[in-house]
Amino acid sequence: MGDTPSNIKELVREKYGQAALQVADGRASCCGTSAMGACCDPITTNLYAEGETAGLPRGAVLASLGCGNPTALAELREGETVLDLGSGGGIDVLLSAKRVGPTGKAYGLDMTDEMLELARANQREAGVTNVEFLKGDIEHMPLPDDTADVIISNCVINLAADKARVLHEAFRVLKPGGRFAVSDVVIRGEVPEAVRRSLELWVGCVAGALREDEYVALLEDAGFEDVTVEPTRVYDLEDARQLLEESGVDMEAAAAVDGRVMSAFIRAYKPVLAAVPAGEAAAGACCGPDCCGS
Repeated sequence: MGDTPSNIKELVREKYGQAALQVADGRASCCGTSAMGACCDPITTNLYAEGETAGLPRGAVLASLGCGNPTALAELREGETVLDLGSGGGIDVLLSAKRVGPTGKAYGLDMTDEMLELARANQREAGVTNVEFLKGDIEHMPLPDDTADVIISNCVINLAADKARVLHEAFRVLKPGGRFAVSDVVIRGEVPEAVRRSLELWVGCVAGALREDEYVALLEDAGFEDVTVEPTRVYDLEDARQLLEESGVDMEAAAAVDGRVMSAFIRAYKPVLAAVPAGEAAAGACCGPDCCGS
């Protein structure tokens, strides 16, 4: 099977569907290929403080497959509308809903039926009403322009085959002045082709990662400003060894990724006044008394 966009998407859908079923069966799920009852993946462990997850449904915590804690870093405010891309079992949506309060709204977007079913069950168990889980593709977000104050995501954009499209969609859906605040896996420097082309690692949250400079460039190309990349966890050789062994990659490749793979918090902003294409401006954007005549 080649690594075409459709094949990548189906592999991701299958992997995360299996993860949701594991959680429904009472087992933790990992970002990598392991189906062990407890997750030992260095990317997905120890992301949330105990107090943060207190009171959340067990299924939401077990289904956590992220690489960071975007809700703790996004500075969410009362009354804001938040969109979580690739919301999985719903942990970050439920945490966001608490932070924005009853006057705010938290959307979760996911393409996997099993994860959506799990997330809605977790919502019902938590008794949270200011949440809505949507089925859809992060490359074609089923929301109108200027919907969200904040877009968050947790180790999902790296899984997308067309990341530029995802970031353009994020720009479209954000309100002017809105914030892009995601956790993701990022590469510093070059990574061996054997790693980057491993679909199992792609599904496991590593091989699809962008280089830091590529991430910044794609965000700026989409129209974002003030882009920053803040490392939150850097993976050493032993972390890489575990992930590579699970996917059957030659261990010589592990030495080459030592310290080059990291979880990071990526921030960017949609300008308050987005640029209007010249043709649209000339078509009579101004209709006040000073420019349209009387």
